[in-house]
Amino acid sequence: MTVPTQIRTRFAPSPTGYLHVGGARTALFSWAYARHFGGTFVLRIEDTDLERSTPEAVQAIIEGMQWLGLHHDEGPFYQMQRMDRYREVIGKMLADGSAYHCYSSPEEVEAMRERQRAAGEKPRYDGTWRPEAGKTLPAIPEGRKPVVRFRNPTEGEVTWNDVVKGSITISNRELDDLVIARPDGTPTYNFCVAVDDWDMKITHVIRGDDHVNNTPRQINILHALGAELPLYGHLPMILGSDGEKLSKRHGAVSVMDYPAQGYLPEAMLNYLARLGWSHGDDEVFSMEQFTQWFDLDHLTKSPAQFNHEKLDWINNHYIKQADNARLAELVRPQMIKNGAQFDGAPDLQNVIALMKDRINTLNELSVAAMLFYRQPAPDAALLEQHLTDAIKPVLAQFAEQLSSVEWKKETVSAALKEILAAHKLKMPQLAMPLRLLITGQLQTPSIDAVIVLFDRAVVLDRLKKYL
Repeated sequence: MTVPTQIRTRFAPSPTGYLHVGGARTALFSWAYARHFGGTFVLRIEDTDLERSTPEAVQAIIEGMQWLGLHHDEGPFYQMQRMDRYREVIGKMLADGSAYHCYSSPEEVEAMRERQRAAGEKPRYDGTWRPEAGKTLPAIPEGRKPVVRFRNPTEGEVTWNDVVKGSITISNRELDDLVIARPDGTPTYNFCVAVDDWDMKITHVIRGDDHVNNTPRQINILHALGAELPLYGHLPMILGSDGEKLSKRHGAVSVMDYPAQGYLPEAMLNYLARLGWSHGDDEVFSMEQFTQWFDLDHLTKSPAQFNHEKLDWINNHYIKQADNARLAELVRPQMIKNGAQFDGAPDLQNVIALMKDRINTLNELSVAAMLFYRQPAPDAALLEQHLTDAIKPVLAQFAEQLSSVEWKKETVSAALKEILAAHKLKMPQLAMPLRLLITGQLQTPSIDAVIVLFDRAVVLDRLKKYL
């Protein structure tokens, strides 16, 4: 593939909702391609759909990009702030004959389509107002404001070499004269996209394959403007685990649901990078590695499948690698909501160092860490089962050793083994009641590691309460 000297990619979402997973992957690939070649990544907000576009959606998109760390080099540009430019281009197209006024009402257009459907033809605008040599146009209806239509070629084909799908050809006979400006003068989506890509000198358009049908229309508009064409690449959709299009019933589809569920941005980026692109058998890699490796030749043509178990596995990897101070800052607010008491409790960074290997999300980490930040309340039935009359003297003897032993894991572990050997007990016989009395639960990391995280006085007080 020939690569232009100055790569310019863009991410151009419509602000009609949150930044979804598919859009985030598109942004990631566009960003990575620009970074790989030292190019420019442009953020453009396509907000001409006035009925559905909202400031809240714009903010949600920008927040999602910021969380992922996909920082743009130019923008954000808003189409609604470029109306003068669109009107200027439409004026030139009307003057040179590549566009024309159409006075057909919506009802008349629908009626012509109904006639075509009845005749077994593809429904389309029939060119009533399209100027042709020797053609007499109808009388302009009084008081009716026209739309502006693009004069699409009637012969030949539109062909482009899609960097994902390969060569695609669409006959111009399949395309009608699309509306490029509404009666109030507001330009339409395909026209704005073509002008923006031209003005912003976009070299590569990477987007979802739901835009394939828009591409021949945009190419024809760009040809009419005398503009150089970008290279197009249309990414297959992301499917759920059941093979259906990813939707809310598969879980979170908004990118900002994932930090709320305890995922790290680097894990999300790593996972998204593998949805439709590969570098050998590499599964885990940094964004620095990704941008070094990324190319368009290894994008897959088949749909990718979103697998939450795989995302959890990658998130677990990044949590294990993450700085404990950073993790503490991330989980502390949730722990406070859950009633965590930090005064006199173990240092949260030390707790995280002990707990993080065994969890998949920050939410799981915040729940698991709570055993160090709340008063234990052992279940009565479990106490009856594990705190037997036979084990109480052993616990008392161990508590006495703890009162003087050096307060580190190795010495506590040695004391534990010594007392087990003296009483011919197995580890669970002593560890289970210790866990219950000290933490209130049976499932914890290694009991010696748990004990030394608490202050000595706290451990002794909790044991003495039941002995």
